[in-house]
Amino acid sequence: MLPPNRLFDRARALAAPVIIVPYDPGWPHQFGRERVLLARVFRGSSAVFEHVGSTAVPGLGGKPIIDIMVGVTRLQEAELRIADLEEHDYEYVPEYEAQMPERRYFRKPREGLRTYHLHCVVEGRSFWRLHLAFRDYLRVHPEAASSYLALKQQLALQHRTNRVAYTEGKSSFVASILEKAGAEGAA
Repeated sequence: MLPPNRLFDRARALAAPVIIVPYDPGWPHQFGRERVLLARVFRGSSAVFEHVGSTAVPGLGGKPIIDIMVGVTRLQEAELRIADLEEHDYEYVPEYEAQMPERRYFRKPREGLRTYHLHCVVEGRSFWRLHLAFRDYLRVHPEAASSYLALKQQLALQHRTNRVAYTEGKSSFVASILEKAGAEGAA
């Protein structure tokens, strides 16, 4: 069971309005700056940093939150750095591990509007491969990115304060892109 203040935080985060904004050419720079900080935090490891999510696809609008995927050889590499990440205003959110035990999730800042989501996963495993395949497909198929943006805008209007429904509404589109990406990768 989550402590009462964590239950409130999770409920508040899930009810926060879904806002889709136009692509910001500054997003890759934000990723680059944060990557430098994270490289210091993960110093001494073989961690790899990838910009994923909508903000990683040129021209694609999305929620103005930079998703960073950190590939590690073992999840313990992320767990050993929880205190260091917290010193840099990241909040560790262990309750999401019940849904995704293969990921250690952090968000920044701890208070106010989130600007970063950090997904620590084992490099090369399913979570890693799928997120890169989705991003890379959208990067080389602007028509698919445009369709994805239209879907996200429609879902944001329909489910403005229901992030779960918003996310679930994207699932079949994401699955279709991953299927196409797999087919292209096999060719």
